Amino acid sequence: MIGQTSSVYYTNVGPPGLTAMTDAERWIRDLQLQRHPEGGWFREVYRATETIPRRSLPARFAADRSHSTAIYFLLEGSDFSALHRLKQDELWHFYDGGRVTLEMIDSDGDVSTAILGLNVDTGERPMAVVEAGSLFGATAEVDSYGLVGCTVAPGFDFNDFDMPSREQLLDQFPQHSSLIRRLTRERLDGR
Repeated sequence: MIGQTSSVYYTNVGPPGLTAMTDAERWIRDLQLQRHPEGGWFREVYRATETIPRRSLPARFAADRSHSTAIYFLLEGSDFSALHRLKQDELWHFYDGGRVTLEMIDSDGDVSTAILGLNVDTGERPMAVVEAGSLFGATAEVDSYGLVGCTVAPGFDFNDFDMPSREQLLDQFPQHSSLIRRLTRERLDGR
C-alpha cells in the first residue's frame, strides 16, 4: 500500500522477548545512516570518480568537483531539514514512507512547495528539483517518516553548503517569518 508506514520489524528474537523496530529505524540501521547537520539522517552512497576541473566550473566554485554525488536522506516525524542552500541543483527522489514536503525560497524571495510521494492523484511527485542558490528545507508527516535520495551535480562538497541563522533569514526575508521559524533552529548547533 502506498504511504503505509505502520510495519514493525522484530530483532533480537528469543529470550527475554522481542524488540520492536519501526520502518524508519530499520532504514537507519540497514542503510547505515548518520545524523546530518541540517537535521535528519543521511549517508553518501555515490561519488563520481571523475572530476570537473575548477576552470570549467562557474565562478561560485572554488575547487574541482566530482561530476555528481548522491545520498540517502531520511526524516522522521517532527524532525526537519533546516533551511539551507547549495551552489548546485539538487534532485530529490522519493523512496519510501509518507510524503515529504520541500519548501523553497528563491533569490527573489518567492516561495514554492513540492510534495514528494507516490500519490500523484493528490499532487505528490516522485521527484523534485531545488535550483542552485535557493534556500530549502523539508519535513515528513508528523506520524511517519520519509526516505528520499538526493543527487547533486556537480558533486556535493561541504564548502558549497550554507545554513544561515534564523536571525539572518528573518532579516533577509521578514515576509516569510512563519516558514523561517518553522524550518530553522534557534541555534545552529540544533539546540
